[in-house]
Amino acid sequence: MTDCSPRMLTIALLALVCASASANAIQARSSSYNGEYGGDGGERFSHSGYQLEGPITAIRVRIDNNYIIGLQVRYGKVWSDYVGGTQGDLEEIFLHPGESVIQVSGKYDYYLRKLVFVTNKGRYLPFGTDIGRSFSAVPLYHNTVLRFVSGRASTLINAIGLHWDFYRRY
Repeated sequence: MTDCSPRMLTIALLALVCASASANAIQARSSSYNGEYGGDGGERFSHSGYQLEGPITAIRVRIDNNYIIGLQVRYGKVWSDYVGGTQGDLEEIFLHPGESVIQVSGKYDYYLRKLVFVTNKGRYLPFGTDIGRSFSAVPLYHNTVLRFVSGRASTLINAIGLHWDFYRRY
């Protein structure tokens, strides 16, 4: 067995700290967040853990004439928990292989009223009605995509937050 001097241990520890700080700096320069858009009612939800299942591959939105009622997102082959109410019509959109969401816009007041997902393949996927204050969310960093959503929900979707990053294979 080899004895390690205190100096060698200090150097090794310093190298580990520097590597960790460098990895955190790289992560910080690729992820960004937009939101929350909407009201402050409802219970918080987050799909952060689902991003480990893979990229966003489909989106389900429940709507009525005035509001976004519910939301569910498929990450890889796994559907997130459904959030929101049960009234209204359920619409479902599947993304094509290699397709990612690169912009989300919409309308809101105390609740979400409209969501529009724009993809890197030029598709425009609108849900809801054109009433309320407008928002347009894009990632801060080039070549990053929508990785997961968060927000607040009750019997309607009260608010939404959008989290962007590179798609990483875990």
